[in-house]
Amino acid sequence: MLLRVLGSAAGGGSPQWNCGCPVCAAVRSGAGPPRTQSSVAVSADGRRWFLLNASPDVRAQIEEFPALRPHDGRTTPLEAVLVTDAELDHTLGLLLLREARALRLYATPAVHKVLWDGTGVLRTLERYCPVEWRAVLPGADLALADGLSCRAFDVPTTKRARFGARADHGRVVGYRLTDERGGGTLVYLPGVQALTRALRREIEGCGCLLVDGTCWRDDELLRLGLAGKTSREMGHLPMDGPDGSLALLSPLGVGRVVFLHMNNTNPVLLDGTPERRTVEEYGMEVAMDGLEVRV
Repeated sequence: MLLRVLGSAAGGGSPQWNCGCPVCAAVRSGAGPPRTQSSVAVSADGRRWFLLNASPDVRAQIEEFPALRPHDGRTTPLEAVLVTDAELDHTLGLLLLREARALRLYATPAVHKVLWDGTGVLRTLERYCPVEWRAVLPGADLALADGLSCRAFDVPTTKRARFGARADHGRVVGYRLTDERGGGTLVYLPGVQALTRALRREIEGCGCLLVDGTCWRDDELLRLGLAGKTSREMGHLPMDGPDGSLALLSPLGVGRVVFLHMNNTNPVLLDGTPERRTVEEYGMEVAMDGLEVRV
């Protein structure tokens, strides 16, 4: 299984257009690389590709990755898009794919309802191209293509539902993808509020984990005076601390742990910071746009 991190930052990217925090200032000065908003491409054979979330930066991300460019006419290697939730930074890119002859979308019924009745993203998109929705049911296996399969799993959250009624199941999911021929396993978990026992079972022993790295500290945005909520209150487990993701993921026997979906305030975005060194001491990684991994 091949994967390419198309975008490694959280919503707003890095630097964020309206933010002058120390990390954004450093990136603007050239002390760190800019990053686009989180999205990943996955393939079993390098020919047919699936997007995991479609960020608002998806057009530029596709142009930066030759394997996703059209071969001839308007035939592209993009097979489908799988979304983990209905957040705008994970779904607005669907509108930028409107020139497609048709688009296949994997989403839970709860997410599909929000994209249709809440944000209206799908209602608008279908004015431009046909959308084939395939329902994702947590716990059920789905065959994608060429021996690549996936299984979604529920990711509990108390994050405020901005659009429509809050669903009990399927509002946020992660994906466990398996290469049936090579045996590689990938878990994609760009948004997680707490690593429950059930989530740890989904992660344990996988070949590669792409996981939420939104904030370093739980009170990161409070300390900077940029928000009135903690990381957990916004639906994201912080990386640091005895109950943070670094400590909780360490004993799970994952082959490779790569953090993505980093907020523009997170100091791990910069090389050489104490926070980045701590991640590396745990044997884990901070994703860059363009990172490619074979699982």
